Amino acid sequence: MPIQHLSVSDGPDRIAEILERDGGVIVDRVVPREQLDAVHAEMKPYLEATPTGPDRFTGKNTTRVGGLIARSPAAREVITHPLILGGVKKVLSKATNFQLHLTQIIAIGPGEPAQAVHRDQWAFDFFPFPRGYEVQCNTLWAMTDFTAENGATRLVPGSHRAEDKLEFAEGDTEPAEMEAGSALLYTGSLYHGGGANRSDAVRMGLNITYVVGWLRQEENQYLSVPQEIARDLPDDLLRLMGYAQGAYALGYVDDLRDPLEVLRGGQGHKGFGSLESAQERLARKDA
Repeated sequence: MPIQHLSVSDGPDRIAEILERDGGVIVDRVVPREQLDAVHAEMKPYLEATPTGPDRFTGKNTTRVGGLIARSPAAREVITHPLILGGVKKVLSKATNFQLHLTQIIAIGPGEPAQAVHRDQWAFDFFPFPRGYEVQCNTLWAMTDFTAENGATRLVPGSHRAEDKLEFAEGDTEPAEMEAGSALLYTGSLYHGGGANRSDAVRMGLNITYVVGWLRQEENQYLSVPQEIARDLPDDLLRLMGYAQGAYALGYVDDLRDPLEVLRGGQGHKGFGSLESAQERLARKDA
């Protein structure tokens, strides 16, 4: 099954529809490639200072650098892109809230073999989530053109509905080929893996991932972004980072204080979340 491509005019409903059907979709030319070039320029010192991975899974010819909110102001607009967040919100709509899971540049160097095909939601200690209940939605933005030759991420379309802990070979996958500035979206349950880089250039992608608010984040945003930086960030970005309650009674500070108000230095609202919303969700059969 080929990977479907959409345009920005298709909107978040169409993105969510294809993700539900296939588990992955590419939205072409979401931002100008120059916008991602700006992210690269800000992150270049960290990329140059970071060693490649220690094992085959992380990639011995692959560099992974996180902490983008603190290190790259240009990345913040990508993380909060309204079209992508709109699609993510629909995919994760069974949860009360969703949050940022990780921010990372993945630079696959020449000679890197294909990564083992896996599900990203295995990060949650291999917990067997119910089939069809998505807890994670990933985006991979092409900072360079993605081709089958240079290590484009490879998907097994439709495998988000398959059994857990299956094994797939590279030949079972489809390469997510796309131009720089495009974005690949895929669910945490979709089987996928980084492709082999058989070219002589680095394939660089910006990995921004979102997860339901009641699961632990892969990248600890509270320590990745120092408070002196966080206090100057917009409220919407801070709440996406986790300065918000993840459900009716998750994420408050000490005496039921709102975490965003605490960060700002005020006393803020005290209490759990919306009781009415919680009762409504309790009554829903699909909650």
